[in-house]
Amino acid sequence: MSEPAMRPAELPAQDGENPVCGGEKKAAVHTSGGGRRAGSAPASPVVSAASARAYVLAVVRRHWDAAACRPDEQAVTDLLLVTSELVSNAIRHGGGLTAFEAAPTRDGVRLTVYDRSPDIPTVAFGSGALPVGHDGGGYGWPLIIKLAHDIVIERCADGGKFVSVLVPLRAGSGPES
Repeated sequence: MSEPAMRPAELPAQDGENPVCGGEKKAAVHTSGGGRRAGSAPASPVVSAASARAYVLAVVRRHWDAAACRPDEQAVTDLLLVTSELVSNAIRHGGGLTAFEAAPTRDGVRLTVYDRSPDIPTVAFGSGALPVGHDGGGYGWPLIIKLAHDIVIERCADGGKFVSVLVPLRAGSGPES
């Protein structure tokens, strides 16, 4: 059974659009700028890969620092790399980031990134092979495929899409404080 979702970092909707698929708000998505849910990570706007990494690291520390078993440092590094790739893809190829979620589970962290483009990246369901030749790009999805599991990409009824992946965390010494 998964742990409850942590409060996602929210981005302002543009032109009155709802950043969450289908016009319905998930329990973990709060549009009011006020307080935060009990047990949730501090709210911080995710507008870049760097702010997404900081948010995910706060979720990991908040969830696992109190646990007897902290995640392996390499696993946390992998989680932060996948976070960067997903958010960068949403910004660069998805018409902009509309919402971001990081939810701890028994097996790791489920990341969900919402963007404005309905286009499904075909490479997301590929072999994960690195690109042939070097043109400076095309390495993001192969890395995501290698490091994450349970990749789900779905179009939203009101436009855009979400990409959700589970990044496993192994037991170890965890991130340095």
